[in-house]
Amino acid sequence: MVHGRFEAKNWRSCVRGAVVACVWIGSVAAAAAQTLCDSERFRYTSAFNDFTVTSGVVYGSNVNSAGATEELVVDIYEPAGDAAAMRPLLVIAHGGFFVGGSNDGTDVVPLCEDFARMGYVVASMSYRLGIDNFFDLENAMVRAVWRGVHDSRAAVRFFRKSVAEDGNPFRIDPDAIVLGGVSAGGFIALHHAYVDDVSEIPTAVDPNGVGLGGGLEGNSGHAGYPSEVMGVFNIAGALKTADYLSPGDEPLVSVHGDADGTVPFGAGTVYLTMIPVTDVEGSGVVHATAVELGVDACLEVLEGADHVPHVASAAHYDTTLAVVAGRISTWLCADFADACGMYDVTSEVATLNTTADIPVVPNPVAAGGWIGFPRNQQGYSIFTTDGRLHRRVDADVAGVSTAGWPAGMYVVVDPGSGRAARAVVLD
Repeated sequence: MVHGRFEAKNWRSCVRGAVVACVWIGSVAAAAAQTLCDSERFRYTSAFNDFTVTSGVVYGSNVNSAGATEELVVDIYEPAGDAAAMRPLLVIAHGGFFVGGSNDGTDVVPLCEDFARMGYVVASMSYRLGIDNFFDLENAMVRAVWRGVHDSRAAVRFFRKSVAEDGNPFRIDPDAIVLGGVSAGGFIALHHAYVDDVSEIPTAVDPNGVGLGGGLEGNSGHAGYPSEVMGVFNIAGALKTADYLSPGDEPLVSVHGDADGTVPFGAGTVYLTMIPVTDVEGSGVVHATAVELGVDACLEVLEGADHVPHVASAAHYDTTLAVVAGRISTWLCADFADACGMYDVTSEVATLNTTADIPVVPNPVAAGGWIGFPRNQQGYSIFTTDGRLHRRVDADVAGVSTAGWPAGMYVVVDPGSGRAARAVVLD
């Protein structure tokens, strides 16, 4: 049984050279994913104890807003000790209003580390910064976004090329690449996914302008490889217009404060140090448009929160991480209960050995659903996280209905071995 949604998309990777060789990758990816959705992986930071970082990997280059050729890099985070042959890849772009920020900034590094602990490979990308005309901020900002989109497309192509030509050194699944970003990075991710026709290229973008050529794909590197992604996560970003969305577009998960004074939650104006720059449509409008068009979309509204509150607020950080990871894992794993909301992403429960030795599936599970675990001779005890016995399960029973269970976290304990695993029940 294939437990995940890593189905082949049947794209063809073509190696440019004296001889053009094209290889099918999708079926290999689907087979490699069979065992990756059977544990805490993709939803819990306890899936792996640590992570490794490979810094400064060059993924491309292009001419920046100042007319100089700029080298583009990614820092690659991987779960330490992971033996899986092919892992989903999250590419994330930092914030900074296209004039600052970096791929090792505090808005992205904690997320990269925790996503790696969850079992993802994460690439924190640099992109070209700079405003080429401060006397025409609106059009200059459009061009800055477009440079970022060209760079993100090159980053995705770089990883697909690494699979086809370089022996897949980062062991990524080329059919399971998700692009996301924070603030300006959210702009990049949204426009990367939803500006998908040459007719939608902004009129402010001169194809003969500095570093702006190459149509939709751009010239930042690795031409000939696909830049499509399987989904998008957007943290406090926006689209110039939600009209870019179309039925059948990539799924989306967004987190945004509804009191954001920098990037509007709804339709409004982006401000740079109190200077109005351009009108955009924020996460609220983008989400509503996606739902209207039948696009899979999840939105978490951080009530009363200003711009990118996850940087300064532990509570908002926890919510942001949970909402994004929960939704992405829903896209990846068919057996996982649909998730769009806050849950505890750790599996550390006091006094209990929650090592996930017991495979509990699906996990999380919807209230009123069915949760399964291996049969044993002594049955199981199920506790709430405050130590109260919730119910006992008879020996050799393979699972129980969660009908009537309040949403929350539960611990499934095998009294014979002392092994335990956490289960989350969602509304």
